[in-house]
Amino acid sequence: MSNSNLPVEYLPVVIFMAIVLAFGVGTLLAGIIFRPRRPYREKLFPYESGNPPVGEPRYRFSVKFYIIAMLFVVFDVEAVFMYPWAIVFDKIGLYAVVEMILFIAVLMVGYVYAWKKEAFRWD
Repeated sequence: MSNSNLPVEYLPVVIFMAIVLAFGVGTLLAGIIFRPRRPYREKLFPYESGNPPVGEPRYRFSVKFYIIAMLFVVFDVEAVFMYPWAIVFDKIGLYAVVEMILFIAVLMVGYVYAWKKEAFRWD
């Protein structure tokens, strides 16, 4: 009779995690060992989409940029939540429909707030 504190059911998970870790480390080591090392001036030069870099790399972006980015993320998340809901629309009850209406209402309040604060103006 074994008096182990580890559940046996987790053994496949531990084995899988060990295999994944070994694969990841092995792949990185193989890349370090076998890749060609021929550095030259052009290769070590910063790359900006094929264009020569212009200006200071520590350029500060306007806060408006971050606001627009956050609004995009919020409305993108809305689409991610609405798609699975639309797939099972006929199987869910009235409770889920009310929840989606509340979800859209909260997003609309945020949209109107951002609109009133002129967050969408790119001046």
